[in-house]
Order: sequence, then structure tokens, then C-alpha cells
Amino acid sequence: MEELLISIASGLVENPDAVTVTADEVNDEGVIVYHLKVAEADMGRVIGKQGRIAKAIRTVMRAAANRNNAKVAVEID
Repeated sequence: MEELLISIASGLVENPDAVTVTADEVNDEGVIVYHLKVAEADMGRVIGKQGRIAKAIRTVMRAAANRNNAKVAVEID
């Protein structure tokens, strides 16, 4: 799942070397929280106008997690 998030984010930003993803442990509700960090200059590219790109990233990640019977959340830091 981390590789998927990295590949999505790397395609959007100008500085793909600055893309990092960390994952928290599974919480009480069974959700794994992924923290996406990008360069400050690329933050707008990942969030998009009115958060549309961020919402699309979260949707793709939830769909991929459903195939693996998992629950995920993505936070953009």
C-alpha cells in the first residue's frame, strides 16, 4: 500500500525524491493511517483545487485497501 501511495504522489510532484510515506500501527477500529509528506512547494499539487486531488488519492487508497480487506486513511502532512 505504501508503494501505491508513493507512486501516485511521485507522479504529481516536481520533486519526487522528497516524497515520503510513514504508516501508523493499526488502531482500535482496524484502520491504518498513512502519512504522506511532500516538499512544501509541491503541497498544492498534491492537495489540488478545493482538495479534489487529495480526495481522489484517498478514494484510490480505500479502494485498494478494500481489495485486501483492510481499512486505510491518508493524511497529507
